[in-house]
Amino acid sequence: MISKKAKYALKALKVLAEQYGKGPVLISYIAEKEKIPKKFLEAILLDLRNNGVLQSQKGKGGGYLLRVPPGEVNFSKVLRIIDGPIAPALCVSMFFYGRCDDCKDEETCSLRTVLERWRDANLAVLDKTTLNDLLRAENAGSDLLAQNSAITPDV
Repeated sequence: MISKKAKYALKALKVLAEQYGKGPVLISYIAEKEKIPKKFLEAILLDLRNNGVLQSQKGKGGGYLLRVPPGEVNFSKVLRIIDGPIAPALCVSMFFYGRCDDCKDEETCSLRTVLERWRDANLAVLDKTTLNDLLRAENAGSDLLAQNSAITPDV
């Protein structure tokens, strides 16, 4: 399950994707449009800026904007920035690996094999789903993502 913070991050990024190429967007606009507490949103946008997804401009006409086109921002990157590991256990994490305390032998652990398949199935969707897909789903109806074979896992 993704956190409320990650959900808010994706909603905020959707607004920024809608405004891509039109200049900076005020935090207050995003907060009001998506019903996100402003202080919480400030922290989220700062995390995304510090990790290269967003840039900010200060002063009159300032705000936040995507650093790259919406089609280059995938869900897995955002979720890792906000929530950390996507994997169901650290022993199968690609970026936050850690050995399980109770594991006797990782190589023969049958649970680890299942958890790797779980991770791979999730990543098959999250790596291929971008902010552009989110915008298309919003514009065409919520079932567009489910119909898009490009983001359906093959696992």
